[in-house]
Amino acid sequence: MDETKVAEISPAEWEVMRIVWTKNGAYSRDLIDMLQDKRQWSASTVKTLLRRLVNKGMLETTREDRRFKYNATVSESTAMNTTAEQLFDNLCAMKRGTTLLDLVANTTLSQGDIAALQAKLAEKAKSAPEHIECDCLPDDCEC
Repeated sequence: MDETKVAEISPAEWEVMRIVWTKNGAYSRDLIDMLQDKRQWSASTVKTLLRRLVNKGMLETTREDRRFKYNATVSESTAMNTTAEQLFDNLCAMKRGTTLLDLVANTTLSQGDIAALQAKLAEKAKSAPEHIECDCLPDDCEC
């Protein structure tokens, strides 16, 4: 998998990718059936989404006999991390912490996730600055 490229993808394309990642690749007919069951999408809608994801470089297709198999070219964790990083790059630097707090408050987390977060926060606390400066406007921010 090419871990360096992650295209911007729509919510519908994320649905397709999540199935491909979960199944570690899938045949077009299986994807159509699963998405028709889950979202009531037509076969042509699923085929359009697959074509878009191939064109964006997120999926690759191989022909096996008379069937087409789709495999991800980017891992799920890379796609999620890159997308989150791109989002956070668009936020004011001094408001990223508040956004993370809101995400944690509104996300169901396992005991293991919570322990890992606590450990990472304890580690970051050792070198964290007292204050994060706004990076929206140079020398003219009223945040």
